[in-house]
Amino acid sequence: MEFKHVPIMLDACIEGLNIKGNGVYFDGTLGGGGHSGEILGRLTSGKLIATDLDDEAIAAAKEKLSFYGDKFLPVHGNFKNFKEIIRGFGFNGLDGILLDLGVSSYQLDNRSRGFSYMGNGKLDMRMDGSQDFSAYDVINGYGENELRNVISAYGEERFAGKIAAAIVKKRAEGEIRTTGELAEIIEEAIPKKFRGEGHPAKRTFQAVRIEVNGELRGLKECIYDMIRSLNPGGRIAIITFHSLEDRVVKQCFKDLETDCVCDKRLPVCVCGKKKEIEVLTKKPITASARELQNNPRAKSAKLRIAEKLQITRKIKI
Repeated sequence: MEFKHVPIMLDACIEGLNIKGNGVYFDGTLGGGGHSGEILGRLTSGKLIATDLDDEAIAAAKEKLSFYGDKFLPVHGNFKNFKEIIRGFGFNGLDGILLDLGVSSYQLDNRSRGFSYMGNGKLDMRMDGSQDFSAYDVINGYGENELRNVISAYGEERFAGKIAAAIVKKRAEGEIRTTGELAEIIEEAIPKKFRGEGHPAKRTFQAVRIEVNGELRGLKECIYDMIRSLNPGGRIAIITFHSLEDRVVKQCFKDLETDCVCDKRLPVCVCGKKKEIEVLTKKPITASARELQNNPRAKSAKLRIAEKLQITRKIKI
């Protein structure tokens, strides 16, 4: 199966990054290489470092983007380790960073990867195939309370308790091994009148995937570090697909855009807090109607962009 992924809000991302031909850029979620290809096409003497946990994505992108030679620096790894990665290439600062925090279409459509509640694949959900821990371990190894907490916190599922109890009850009869089995258990655990639109397993599958891949662990700290690694005028663009991620990005941006928080009666700032960024998207950018028609998976996507400032100390007068 060919590794394919439709890049979300491609034009808005590229415009938002305001790419300089000689700049150094970082794409933390390489995927199908759509965003990376557009960045590379605008570089002259610049470089693009791109990471992905999926070795299949790395292999496909290396082939697809080989035309760009040593401008393209792909790495099989976690974007949260970006500081070590960029230093390994001899760079201390970046001119732009892009994160697309969604699951690729390839991963969703490839049933053997176990990300989708449609079809019947093995319980996997690992973005990094070399990782030992998988969805199978969560579903068959976590206690009822642990399951409930994961499904509630990461899936924001109101029936987390019922679903966790149903999973524990079912696995007492034997191991749960496939996505089809899990989806059926979840569906039966949710009262029909509350199933609403979409598949009832959607939130739980999201929660398990986040747990397996540690998607939210360290995300806040990583975003702070990324922004502080930007050169003045450098930009960061982040696409999120659910409220948990978007909340983290929004809070980070808000905090870093806030200047001195001292009592206004003080003549001089003593808190040391300085505004570090200008948020360029006061409201997140969402996919256009035309894009949604071509790519329905963009429906929940939100894009936020910020620019790094040259920090100077202000004296209150």
